[in-house]
Amino acid sequence: MPPLASRMVALGTPAPDFALPDVSAPGAPMVRRDEVAGAHGLLVMFICNHCPFVKLVADELAAIGRAYAGRGVGIVAISANDAANYPDDAPDRMAAEAKDRGFVFPYLHDETQDVARAYGAECTPDFFLFDRGGKLAYRGQLDDARPGNGVAPTGRDLRAALDAVIAGAAPAPDQTPAIGCSIKWKAPTDG
Repeated sequence: MPPLASRMVALGTPAPDFALPDVSAPGAPMVRRDEVAGAHGLLVMFICNHCPFVKLVADELAAIGRAYAGRGVGIVAISANDAANYPDDAPDRMAAEAKDRGFVFPYLHDETQDVARAYGAECTPDFFLFDRGGKLAYRGQLDDARPGNGVAPTGRDLRAALDAVIAGAAPAPDQTPAIGCSIKWKAPTDG
């Protein structure tokens, strides 16, 4: 299946609410949007375990989590993939991935896929950065790294957007869509 580009939701869109289990923490506590949002904003990353695009950048995502911890932007990762058909994306595997990669942010499981739909997430990885007012300030790529293109992940684009939001400024409006695997949606059920 060819790579899919992110939808590029309109800048200024309010951050949808969520309450999802953090499968990377003991007991999988519920994490709510307003509990994790920082004074300067919130970064919501739709990722998964099996996608080669995410595998390529997962260590950089962990590095971003460490670099921006305590800087006033809350960070969460969400996997919305159909875990029944993609068992590498099941909660137990998500917990192992978070530990192995050293994620310092919650790794949430969106079993119903309702949160991914509310955010307009299309691919993995897909990034949504909201400012201190809860409005979408950045949606786009991490950087130019792609599987097979020889470019090492640096997080350049996302880091620049994070720095802008922390400084109370708007990220550059010329934003490149994220590219990755499609979110693995569940088959519709009759009923």
